[in-house]
Amino acid sequence: MPFTGFPEAALDFYDDLELDNSKSYWDAHRETYRTAVAEPMAALTEELADEFGVAKIFRPNRDVRFSKDKSPYKTHQGAYVAVAPSTGYYVQISAPGLRVGAGFYEASPTRLTAIRKSIDHDRHGRELERIVAKLKKSGWEFGGDTLKTAPRGWDKDHPRIQLLRHKTMSVMRDYGFDEVIHTPELVEKIRVHWRETKPLLDWLVAHGDV
Repeated sequence: MPFTGFPEAALDFYDDLELDNSKSYWDAHRETYRTAVAEPMAALTEELADEFGVAKIFRPNRDVRFSKDKSPYKTHQGAYVAVAPSTGYYVQISAPGLRVGAGFYEASPTRLTAIRKSIDHDRHGRELERIVAKLKKSGWEFGGDTLKTAPRGWDKDHPRIQLLRHKTMSVMRDYGFDEVIHTPELVEKIRVHWRETKPLLDWLVAHGDV
């Protein structure tokens, strides 16, 4: 089935779910989730798979075993294309609209050490700085989980201390309610934007491979 856009019903579904995150709401609107959210997301990622790879579409249920928040359902639908462990492309639909991103969301201590050593390296670290600066200039929001202080073993006055503090690293771009999210043209828009993030992912794969 070709991707034709996310209908307005997808945004309305998540608006209402934020107000009533319950099994009774979900059961009453299960068909809306299927036709307005799940099927369009599957169609979207299938059309992008030829260039970026097969996506994992996340389950709508939350894992509440270790959470104080026992709300049963996620208030967004995400999909992720892996290029390395915990590293890849991302797209998400929710009440505030659509957003895309790329980066790594988790790293073992060994991998994180390898990434930090590459950030410390004069040539590799400067390369990452240039990649991040270019993405920011193009409208991407650079972020991730960071330490409040310098990582152990690193000088707090290091010229790239802001990058060294990262435990995860990502860039995100919001489309919000842009009309394009309701059209087939969304595929090409995401394709272009994911291509912009490829240098960052390539850097992370090359320097985080242990």
